[in-house]
Amino acid sequence: MRKNLVVLVLLVLAGLGYIEKDTVIALTGGSAGSSQSQQTGNAGNSSSDTSDRGTAIIAKAFAQRRSDVQVEGQGRVIKVLPDDTKGSQHQRFILKLDNGQTLLVAHNIDLAPRVANLDEGDTIRFFGEYEWTEQGGVMHWTHHDPRGNHVGGWLKHNGNTYE
Repeated sequence: MRKNLVVLVLLVLAGLGYIEKDTVIALTGGSAGSSQSQQTGNAGNSSSDTSDRGTAIIAKAFAQRRSDVQVEGQGRVIKVLPDDTKGSQHQRFILKLDNGQTLLVAHNIDLAPRVANLDEGDTIRFFGEYEWTEQGGVMHWTHHDPRGNHVGGWLKHNGNTYE
């Protein structure tokens, strides 16, 4: 039920122009306009398929210098950085995607639990909002929105979900 609600929200956001149709397709695993994709979500797709689509969406957003792109994907941790403690606290680390692009993850630990036991070489799955930077981009909104105005995101690591 919750997944169907998320898909519905994404379709509405796409219709209003807040996110791209490609993002909805990557998240639902089908055509954004089909009722089948609204009902099935990612149930028939492997995490590898979703990751490949996510990597392609991020690569396109990077090439076009686009931000505010909601996307799901995965990468390998290549650097664990010190927390950003100015303002809202963020756990920070850099991922390398399958296409070689790097992505800074800024995970708000005031709103979500810290990813435990994170080490270089680990694989992280993510669902959040991509923001363009010259270095490759930043992934944020990897947590719930306490106000309910933004699609909730998450990180997955070693069988645990952080949202």
